[in-house]
Amino acid sequence: MLLTVSKRVEFSASRRLFLPSSSAEENRKLFGEESSARYGTGRNYVAYFVFTGQPDPITGMLINISEIKERAGGIIHDHYDHRFLNEDNPAFRDNVPTAENVCRQLLADVAPLFAGNPAKLCAVHLRETPERSATAYAHGVVDANYWFEFSAARKTMSPHLSATENEKLFGVACGEHGHNYRARLTFRADSVSDKPALAAQEHVSELIRALRSELDHKNLNRDVDALHDKPMTTEVVARFILQGKPAPSRVRLHERDDFFAEAWNTGEMFLGIRESFSAAHRLHVPSFSEAQNAEQFGKCNNLRGHGHRYVAEGTVGGEYDQRSGTLANFEELRSVLRLAIAPWRDKHLDLETRDFHERPSTGENIVRALWPKIDSALQQRLVRLRLWETENNRFTLRRT
Repeated sequence: MLLTVSKRVEFSASRRLFLPSSSAEENRKLFGEESSARYGTGRNYVAYFVFTGQPDPITGMLINISEIKERAGGIIHDHYDHRFLNEDNPAFRDNVPTAENVCRQLLADVAPLFAGNPAKLCAVHLRETPERSATAYAHGVVDANYWFEFSAARKTMSPHLSATENEKLFGVACGEHGHNYRARLTFRADSVSDKPALAAQEHVSELIRALRSELDHKNLNRDVDALHDKPMTTEVVARFILQGKPAPSRVRLHERDDFFAEAWNTGEMFLGIRESFSAAHRLHVPSFSEAQNAEQFGKCNNLRGHGHRYVAEGTVGGEYDQRSGTLANFEELRSVLRLAIAPWRDKHLDLETRDFHERPSTGENIVRALWPKIDSALQQRLVRLRLWETENNRFTLRRT
């Protein structure tokens, strides 16, 4: 299993995406119309610093999240926040500050600050806007992400199943209904040059326009020729979007906030579902003195506890069924997740559950305790489990 902890840090900056060696038209094709912003244009950035390693067996913590905020926040404060990146940050005087290059530079700037720490910075994810983000990984791989939205109607069903089989598998979704879809196109590369983004903005924009033209405000069963005679499921629509040109390396399609299908160009497919729950807890190690607990956990060691509205997201993999067009049963996934967290809902985790009588209820320990409850019920098909303690703190366990 691979455990990661992610900390969210915000900053604001301006930048210009522009190559002096290229013409204005070439820059427009590479970076879009904003390449003409001579003095830069602004972004409210959100950076996620992702660490991996083994949690301390006593405290249950992989890393003290406040350390991430302090050290990474210091780099951002000194070199990124309220700066014109092209001129105020030396790293971007000859390096175009695309989302990919900014998150690569953040990774390079922050990783040395944790060189002696058992937890290692393994990735930085950077969100520029709701439509644009990127992820840089410590092993050199970089993802460029582009989001777009469309609305469409459909009947969830498969022409290869009988009416009875469709009703049993899809229930009320067999009736005509609609969704406000949100899709993420990811273009992956082993490395990124200092110059353009992974895919030219012009080509990605053309792809998104074509997909919107085919899908937006359409009845997917009737109006999209390429989907005729195919099962109409979220998995199938994600696979259809994956076939666009330029071809993404993977597509994630949210048909609602708590459910998505993800298709990879390797043939792999995943389904994810979210469920929230509220609970109280206190971070405390009985063998520590009061001073040690206060130093280790700060205000999270409050005697009377505190609480969170947690969000758990389970992602499953497995074999895609061509006949039904499904990877897994949505209702089964939701039921398994709800049943797994039911004993914790509206409880004090340390005082009212068995899971944390002998170990602190850190995010790391919560996600590790939740994994077997879900995985066993899904026949070991769970591939990733995420837990948001707050919008800023995320804990993830992955099957390796």
